[in-house]
Amino acid sequence: MNGPHQNQELVTVGTPLADAEAAMVLVHGRGATAQSIVQMGSEVHRDGLALLAPQAARNTWYPQSFLSPVEENEPGRSSGLQAVDDAVERATDAGIPTEGVFLLGFSQGACLASEYVARNPERYGGLAALSGGLIGESVDPTEYNGDIEETPVFLGCSDVDPHIPLERVHETSEVFERLNGDVDERIYEGMGHGVNEDELDAVDELVGRLVSA
Repeated sequence: MNGPHQNQELVTVGTPLADAEAAMVLVHGRGATAQSIVQMGSEVHRDGLALLAPQAARNTWYPQSFLSPVEENEPGRSSGLQAVDDAVERATDAGIPTEGVFLLGFSQGACLASEYVARNPERYGGLAALSGGLIGESVDPTEYNGDIEETPVFLGCSDVDPHIPLERVHETSEVFERLNGDVDERIYEGMGHGVNEDELDAVDELVGRLVSA
């Protein structure tokens, strides 16, 4: 498609794709940048891992809350999903299998990364949705079909996040369990809207499974 986020920069750092064993696609949050999310990725980077981060036009993937009716977030939502797909394809075109591609998103980016994996079910290297969940006014688990073949799925969120209702995190877990994901949901008391060390440690452990020591 030719949406608002197409033809934006794809930031690539870490191990060059031609030499990488695995890739991490990082999706930034509202008001942030690809450069800022790769800084988070650098905290779990190791040799053999390429980092790829698409950039949203005007730093926002879609205009409304992720809890709004889907049509109110178009064409940004669909264009954002295409931007994630383009980044995944960049990695697979370089010879990295899909099971070596790890998707990580924070906030709005976590919502987009979750939606991408749920709607494109296959075995991935992993998904980490930090302070986010599936997109839409409501979630119907029966709308998501397929098999992600025990892809590790890490969902981390606060119990009092002002943007992410706890129930949506639980619903997202349910969908990924239904899709045959290996789901690890962790809820942190009083954290607010952010990322903590336990989440980064969990992501680091999952990344360690993808690249040689």
